Amino acid sequence: MVNVMESFSANSARSYLGRNVNLHLKDGAVIVNVQLTRIHKVSGKNNQIEYLLSKNRRTSRLPLRNVAWAELINSNFLQKAASSWQKMG
Repeated sequence: MVNVMESFSANSARSYLGRNVNLHLKDGAVIVNVQLTRIHKVSGKNNQIEYLLSKNRRTSRLPLRNVAWAELINSNFLQKAASSWQKMG
């Protein structure tokens, strides 16, 4: 099951901390399979979210206002897909 949200705020970002998500940006781009790690509170409404890239385990930051919504990734599906690929290769 995929959970999709309508708007993204600091409160909704907190519920995704430590979980793998696809971040859908307002410009139409998608950052695929990242783990949300922290919310950085900057003065005013310039809050940023920090996320961990799964491939290279590096963190990056993104202004919260650039995110349209987050899509929760089912980690069980990813694990099954990965094990299927290992069996085939």
